[in-house]
Amino acid sequence: MKRLIVNADDFGFTRDVNAGIIDAHTGGILTAATLMANGDAFDDAVQLAHANPSLDVGVHFVLIGGHSLLTQKPLPADPLSLVRAVYAGQLDLYGELAAQANKIKAAGISPSHADTHKHTHLLPPVCRALCIVAEEFQIPFLRRPADLDLTFRAPLKTKLVNHFVRRLARKMDPGPLRTTDHFAGFALTGRYNIADVQSLFAKLPDGVTEWMTHPGRCTAELLNAPTRLKQSRAAELQTLTAPQTRAALESNQISLTRYRDL
Repeated sequence: MKRLIVNADDFGFTRDVNAGIIDAHTGGILTAATLMANGDAFDDAVQLAHANPSLDVGVHFVLIGGHSLLTQKPLPADPLSLVRAVYAGQLDLYGELAAQANKIKAAGISPSHADTHKHTHLLPPVCRALCIVAEEFQIPFLRRPADLDLTFRAPLKTKLVNHFVRRLARKMDPGPLRTTDHFAGFALTGRYNIADVQSLFAKLPDGVTEWMTHPGRCTAELLNAPTRLKQSRAAELQTLTAPQTRAALESNQISLTRYRDL
């Protein structure tokens, strides 16, 4: 049996991203989203989550970009800066992650799953702290971003990075947390179309797969935001809501599901 969780990262990033995520859920195949506690549009995302209770909401823990909820200071700007800060003891990992989970809980949301911005939990100290926080806040699932080896039109650099990330993900220790059987979306982020999704669905293995997506509307707010994913979010939204995409699910006998339904 093939079951698919379609998750949108970056819920709470900007209001137009939030709107696109809801569009992808109500008019497409999106079943879940992970919420950024330090996102500029956090309050808007919380309001939308309560208005759309069928959307499965988790935590998108952020240790790169934006500001710390614990200190109000800027977080490391990139993965290398994070690695340096972690091993220099400059970040209170447990404190920061707990503050983010607590903000989401205090907003009336009980997260069913967790992942991290830029997959920073592939760093062992981050993963250990996250597992402690997840247990304390009763978050049962953690993403294991070992991308299925189903890359489509991927440039060489993307293939090399994807190979490295897959190796780290396979070594990741999720502790007491559960993971899906499979994961997809890393190599496709920001550049897929309906044909790519049809190919992905045709090759999807048995079991539960999480597919990571980044839909959104693209207005001036997103265009001025610090992210490389801008117009591509609108393209992903179009793909997630296309009739051909839903038809591909049905023709390959794939059932949509959510973390809270597992």
